[in-house]
Amino acid sequence: MKRFLRYAGKRFLLLAFILIAVSVMVFLLARVAPSDPAASYIGPHARPEQVAEVRIKLGLDEPLYVQYAYYMRDLLHGDLGTSIRTHRPVTGDIIHFLPASLELMFTAIIIALIVGIPLGVLAAQKENTLIDHLGRLFAVSGVSLPAFWLGLLFQIFFFRWLGVLPLGGRIGTYISAVSPVQNITGFYLIDSLVTGNWLALESSIMHLILPSLTLAAYSTGLIMRMTRSTMLEVNREDYVVAARAVGLPERIITFKYTLRNALGPTVTAAGLAFAFMLTGTFFIEIIFYWPGLGTYTTMSILAVDHPVIMGVTLIVAIFYVLINLVVDLLQALIDPRIRL
Repeated sequence: MKRFLRYAGKRFLLLAFILIAVSVMVFLLARVAPSDPAASYIGPHARPEQVAEVRIKLGLDEPLYVQYAYYMRDLLHGDLGTSIRTHRPVTGDIIHFLPASLELMFTAIIIALIVGIPLGVLAAQKENTLIDHLGRLFAVSGVSLPAFWLGLLFQIFFFRWLGVLPLGGRIGTYISAVSPVQNITGFYLIDSLVTGNWLALESSIMHLILPSLTLAAYSTGLIMRMTRSTMLEVNREDYVVAARAVGLPERIITFKYTLRNALGPTVTAAGLAFAFMLTGTFFIEIIFYWPGLGTYTTMSILAVDHPVIMGVTLIVAIFYVLINLVVDLLQALIDPRIRL
């Protein structure tokens, strides 16, 4: 346990340095962007004296190191600035839009794990057979196909041709009018389930299927390929060969010895895929009219909204670093060799 705590302490210390470096890069990139935040804050018909007044108000007339000190002061108090486009606090906007993206991400990673790991195990057990070839084709397709193209295909097939799933949105327009979701956590599935709003729950599930399947495609292929590869490596280890030689049932060998020791790289791949989803949802949210962080960020980028771009970039970086930290700690718990 001491070694694990020492390892965790080192990772947390490294995390602090990474976040400071990210904050510096985000701040500098926003300052060298070819646009004037003060002019954007006022609007397209701003007069020079108004722009100068807003520059003083926003602290843009100060030296860079002073601006960064103000930025870090506000950041440590949870203040990411005010959106130029909406004139609302960026922190509040992110808190409002983030649950929709997280609900989509959690659903997608659950689908990827449920589908990817069993298919990887099956492909490894049926190496170089038709099942293995089909599984690898499925995995390569999931990794290779662009998400926006796959989403459009799903919309054409399931909405236009079959008419069984909605085109987009987070909940049906009629349901949101007659049986709206009571906002508790921001997760429609949880909120409608807790309040017993079964109409909203059904509508939320139906609207969640297509975007979550689209988002899960890449992660499913990645997890399947990683599971298959590590399973094949472990299958050739001496202790697995010895277990088969003494006549242990194949089910016990597969799940107790092979899969358990092959899960390390799969956990890493799943964690990184989940972190990647936060930016991977941007295209998908636009295609499926999903009111999440991706849609909010895209509109802000088009409006050259510096505070939102800086805030979202920082949040994404923090999220990615935290997921990496969690994956490293899980790896250390699974494999004692790592913390040694």
